[in-house]
Amino acid sequence: MEFYELHPTDPQVRYIKKAVEVLKKGGIIIYPTDTVYGFGCDIYNKKALETIYTIKNESMTKLFSFIIPDLKNIAQYAKVSDHAYKIMKKALPGPYTFVLPAAREVPKKLWTKRKTVGIRVPDNNITKILAEELGNPIVSTSVTNRKGEVLYDPNEIKAIFNIQVDLMLSAGYLEGKPSTIVDLSNEEPEVIREGAGDISFVY
Repeated sequence: MEFYELHPTDPQVRYIKKAVEVLKKGGIIIYPTDTVYGFGCDIYNKKALETIYTIKNESMTKLFSFIIPDLKNIAQYAKVSDHAYKIMKKALPGPYTFVLPAAREVPKKLWTKRKTVGIRVPDNNITKILAEELGNPIVSTSVTNRKGEVLYDPNEIKAIFNIQVDLMLSAGYLEGKPSTIVDLSNEEPEVIREGAGDISFVY
């Protein structure tokens, strides 16, 4: 595994570009978000996506969310009502995953049975630059051990996944809660999981 330590607010772009090169070649990375560390790959690389399911020891039916840099091209990935867009605009960027009806462009492996997808726009400079430089959404699923426990220490993460992952961008110890999940696929918003971030904007 290539391992790079980045400044959390003013990251070295050269290291992020190395991660982008790995993603473009179908590789797997670990990167910081505004909550915890995540496994990532290009959502359009089927083989890389399957590799993350294997690393996570997850069923191929589990929903993985994905990261986009902003809401500018949201219609490419999800069907968003005016009401849903207003809610997202209030909260993003931030530690939230929004569940929305999937647009056709998103690979079906990332759809739930209800034909929805989970979308993230983290408040994190590293993540934002990563998604902008790649030009495609990045799979986002928290880095956990075999027991499903979230890992916060980059050195522990490196030791466990050194062989399975191609590159890691470290921003130090991240002890956050997972993102709050808000379902906007129906008329009334619903909080599916309360994690990081205030949820008063939903109601």
